Amino acid sequence: MISVLFVCLGNICRSPMAEAVLRYQLREEGLDSSVRVDSAGTGGWHSGEPPHRGTRKLLARRGISDEGIFARQVTPEDLNTFDYVIVMDENNYSDVKQLARKTEQPLYRLVDFIDDSDYEGVPDPYYTGDFDETYRLVEAGCQGIIREIRRRENL
Repeated sequence: MISVLFVCLGNICRSPMAEAVLRYQLREEGLDSSVRVDSAGTGGWHSGEPPHRGTRKLLARRGISDEGIFARQVTPEDLNTFDYVIVMDENNYSDVKQLARKTEQPLYRLVDFIDDSDYEGVPDPYYTGDFDETYRLVEAGCQGIIREIRRRENL
């Protein structure tokens, strides 16, 4: 089974949104039994909490479930376990790269999966308040991830 881990700062806004959206898209594509999806944060401040109310509200409006998603902190073991470790911005990239010093696991940025994106990272709606902008990027990025997984993994 292929595995994808999304990582953001606190694991309550962007990465759980991406986890829920990718799960939804995989189910729509009939690939949900082939790909495992999870999310984590570089910090553990929100461990055990459900996604931010703004994320939950946005997902509910689009008919996407966030059931079973709770914040946790990324671990060194995650970096050896997941096939795709995908971060939301440059700060997350630096933090995970530091954690991954002893692994060969490549790191990806979500925006790298979006064709013709001018974004360097996915803005954090915890600070911007713009959950819709974050969703647009997450949705496009997840579609790109599915294209890449289909290509690389011959699905």
